Amino acid sequence: MGRDARELRSAWTRYQRHGYHEPSPALAPWVERYWEARWDYAEPYRQKIVPFPNVHLSFGADRVDVNGVVTGHQYKVLDGAGHVFGVAFRPGCFRPFLGASVSTITDRVLPAAEVFGPGLPTDPDAAAIEAFLLDRLPAADPRVTEAADAVASIVATPGLTRVEKLAAECGTSVRGLQRLFAEHVGVGPKWVIRRYRLREVTERMAAGGEIDWAALAADLGYADQGHFIRDFKNMFGEPPGWYAERY
Repeated sequence: MGRDARELRSAWTRYQRHGYHEPSPALAPWVERYWEARWDYAEPYRQKIVPFPNVHLSFGADRVDVNGVVTGHQYKVLDGAGHVFGVAFRPGCFRPFLGASVSTITDRVLPAAEVFGPGLPTDPDAAAIEAFLLDRLPAADPRVTEAADAVASIVATPGLTRVEKLAAECGTSVRGLQRLFAEHVGVGPKWVIRRYRLREVTERMAAGGEIDWAALAADLGYADQGHFIRDFKNMFGEPPGWYAERY
């Protein structure tokens, strides 16, 4: 079966517009960014979504939802014209809003009112949403800071590929790190490390040019190219050479 031409060579930019906005300084410790997407498709389009370890608050299609961290790629069918606005919370920082382990909502979507109660704005307006969240800022929590700092270290350190090394940098055991991530991030440290290392792959794809897959696998800490390809397929749903055609 042939591929949808709208997913190849960045053709999606003709049908979709994405925007990103920074939170206020007061919310920045908790919120990574605001985001929005608009689309217009005359024929239904299967949009592939590959997750990061963020919990999202989303506004769209007459719904306001809390979206837990998703552990694998998903498809969303876009048909006609549409718009969604979202709040991406910093990885590790949603637990105080939830009041429970973030792992309890992993791979789940629940009505936002179950988490935030009444009064949540229903229109995707950044100013109103920001005011709502500012009124509900949780108290400082050293465990939240610890979790957020651990994820930030993964993001900032391309050579970090092993959970044991991250645990040592955080001054804890591997088991202690796993408990911290389950409680505050919603997925394990191994998953987070793998996701951000694979982001480096898609960044190279976006930059264009030939990629030496064996050398890249070694750079990312894989024992061989086969292990790298398997991890990529598990996360993205297709092999890296196939996925690269999207750029």
